[in-house]
Amino acid sequence: MMYASEDLRDEHKGILFGLEILEQMVNTFKLSGTVDTKDIDEMVHFLRLFADKCHHGKEEGLMFPAMEKVGIPNERGPIGQMLVEHNQGRQYIAEMGKSTENSSSLGNLFTEAATGYINLMRAHIEKENSVLFPMGDQKIPMDVQTQLLVQFEEFEEEVMGEGTHEKLHETLHKFEEKYLKLK
Repeated sequence: MMYASEDLRDEHKGILFGLEILEQMVNTFKLSGTVDTKDIDEMVHFLRLFADKCHHGKEEGLMFPAMEKVGIPNERGPIGQMLVEHNQGRQYIAEMGKSTENSSSLGNLFTEAATGYINLMRAHIEKENSVLFPMGDQKIPMDVQTQLLVQFEEFEEEVMGEGTHEKLHETLHKFEEKYLKLK
């Protein structure tokens, strides 16, 4: 039997991979003074759609409410802190998106927003994986876990549409070739 959090942890791996690429984009900019704005736009698209709309959507709409039902606190609790961090992440993504609109502000705006996002999300994922999700695994009954997994699948199809997940991962692999093979 699979815990619902396992699906979210798998998505965390994809997000962490994206963060590694984003970090290399920042390094490329710092070394060369330039980075392809189309690449930034594509990365922002990945982060908006996969990390935020799909992944955070599952957490906020399905997982966190199930956790609250079994007594894991939202207000001044771990869920509330995760929600605050989701909103901070959205602000960083918006700033990265804006950075490509004006070439004179590209460098600072992009590197600051991207670095802030990378640091925030790495710490955020660690907290979810090592603290919050184990709490949910212990407290959420297995029948609800199974129901959540079905709801996750339905949510993903509804929100992203068929094949979108795969296209987003193709984008990451294209960026892997371009940015991570340079290391």
